[in-house]
Amino acid sequence: MRTDTKFRLPAGPHAFWRSANRTRSYPGSVLDLSSLDLEDIANALADQTDYEHHWLINPETGEIVFWTADTGIDGQTPVDLDELDLIGINPLPSYIWYQDMAEFADTITDERAGRRLARAIQGRGAFRRFKDELNEEYPGLLPAWYAFRDARAIRRAVEWLADNSLIDDDAAERFLASHPDPELP
Repeated sequence: MRTDTKFRLPAGPHAFWRSANRTRSYPGSVLDLSSLDLEDIANALADQTDYEHHWLINPETGEIVFWTADTGIDGQTPVDLDELDLIGINPLPSYIWYQDMAEFADTITDERAGRRLARAIQGRGAFRRFKDELNEEYPGLLPAWYAFRDARAIRRAVEWLADNSLIDDDAAERFLASHPDPELP
């Protein structure tokens, strides 16, 4: 039985996981965190494309599948989402990913680079300008940015799994405690 509750977006880097308001509850056995493709889940949570598709997870196996209205999940056979016993992985709002850029710019020790990156993310087109500024002016910061961004994305995947009762809360807590943000230059 699935139950929906009101979703509230609390603040903080682990806010989704710590939230007392679960988005859904899926009874039954939980998945083994070590067997899940956290990178795929993180990519699904970050997917901001606007065409008709969904990332889904099988709550029994942890398998991640990609669904489109035209090709279903096998790439050939259209199928209605309601016919699938899979859980949708809805993307997180873009401001969550924007906060990563802002925190990266604020945290790096190179004050000049931090100011320029902070200025680059003001207004529309922030993601493109941030990427351009890093690539063109501060390519030496790219490995640190990728490590920072990826670590946060993976932690959000674990938070999402715990919020949806797909993994044990203790396993999520241990994972989050052992995977902090990387040190920044």
